[in-house]
Amino acid sequence: MANIKSSKKDIRRTERRRALNAQQKARLRTFDKKVRNLVAEGKTDEAKAAFRLFSAFVDRAGKRNLIHHRQADRRKSRLAHLVNGGASQASA
Repeated sequence: MANIKSSKKDIRRTERRRALNAQQKARLRTFDKKVRNLVAEGKTDEAKAAFRLFSAFVDRAGKRNLIHHRQADRRKSRLAHLVNGGASQASA
């Protein structure tokens, strides 16, 4: 345990940030699963609408360093490929 006052404050701040980041990353995974499930069910219109929401959210996550910006681009690219029918439905 830290003894210095500023170190104790850093620990509190880090814990708050960790909790918020975990929540945001969980939301990213949820959006991803939602789009993949819609594609698997064959609901392409709904999947494209859900993908637009996912795309905006993952862009913000990349911009805010929640995830690396290149990882954000990669996730969007792979999911767009899936939504647009470029990949087989079984590989989802």
